[in-house]
Amino acid sequence: MNSVPLLELSGSPRSRGVTHGRALAGRLRGFLDDSLARLGHLSDRPMDLDSLRPGIAAHREVVAAVLPGLADEVDGLAVGAGIERDEAWLLQLRRELLGYSRVTAGDCSTYASVRNRPVLAQTVDLNGNLDDQIALLAVSGPGRRSLVLSFAGLLGYLGLNDAGIAVGINLVLGGDWTPGVPPYLAIRHVLDSAGTVDEAVAMLTALPLASSRSFMVCGRERVVCVEALGTQRRLIEGDELAHTNHFLHPDLLARDEINIFAKNSSRRRLEAVRAALVLDPDDTDGHHRLLSVPPVLVADNGDIRRERTVAAVMMRPDRGELRLWPGDPSTAGELVYSLRPGDRPVLVHGGRGSEGEQGGKRAVHSRGHGRTIPRSLAAQGAFGDAESPTRP
Repeated sequence: MNSVPLLELSGSPRSRGVTHGRALAGRLRGFLDDSLARLGHLSDRPMDLDSLRPGIAAHREVVAAVLPGLADEVDGLAVGAGIERDEAWLLQLRRELLGYSRVTAGDCSTYASVRNRPVLAQTVDLNGNLDDQIALLAVSGPGRRSLVLSFAGLLGYLGLNDAGIAVGINLVLGGDWTPGVPPYLAIRHVLDSAGTVDEAVAMLTALPLASSRSFMVCGRERVVCVEALGTQRRLIEGDELAHTNHFLHPDLLARDEINIFAKNSSRRRLEAVRAALVLDPDDTDGHHRLLSVPPVLVADNGDIRRERTVAAVMMRPDRGELRLWPGDPSTAGELVYSLRPGDRPVLVHGGRGSEGEQGGKRAVHSRGHGRTIPRSLAAQGAFGDAESPTRP
């Protein structure tokens, strides 16, 4: 079972980055040393940092112009982890630097509903065997407080904030990928700043994104899907929405670059997650089951280049609650994090089960394995120079 560090990030953008980098320094340096953040394992062309520096610089220039705080945070990550500035930026840009292939086995299945009480859930399907790089960021900035899922030093991926906004993401393929804001940083910006669904949509519409994506934005009473292709944005709205890896808005259908076999997989997963929209938000077991079986679950076939499910997430924006199943969700223990009003974000539950004692400290047993989480660790997050996993 992979450990999932809970990192508390606060203060100035640079200090947040330094804290993040320092806490995961060993992990990030090891990841970068693994064929340049595993990019060498995923590409048919040679990958070396020097050849990527011009592309990294072009993206950094755009981010620094439109999101200077996040640019400072990336620079702080480099300082904290003891890595090059370009290496810290490479971690934010792996997907863009790799480019896209029209053949994709999966790349996240997402659904959201406000018909009963708001819920947003999704699988996270990635190549590169990234389930050993998961972290949960508890961010307290000058604007909002948020819980953010992260992989390998990413400042953002998906998450929710204390205004009751949850954001999920899907890869869609189309258009030219150009220097701009990587979508994961765009989501982090939304979670840092947005107080309403309209504000979140406006931010995603205005940012010069580097690559095509679909964003699922769920508030307490509204769900909006933002499909982004180049400078175009198309909105899909309803009480309940689902998305996989092909465009759904009629205006973008003709520009979809996913190949027919991958599109058939995407359609099967879309039909399956649409069935989840009838589930009660309180039926955690029902949502977990759906995220844990094919076709929504994309199993590991041993090929590092092939996307597979490396995590599943269920978010309740009305409660400020994020449930995470790290790794294969069919076997992973459940971790539950909460944004408590007036309190710092903490891991409040390591899976359903009975409480026990470990080393004289109260602990919670995580469903799916016999490990325990000392409450002292659950409450403190990560401090100091070393990694501080929330699970032993």
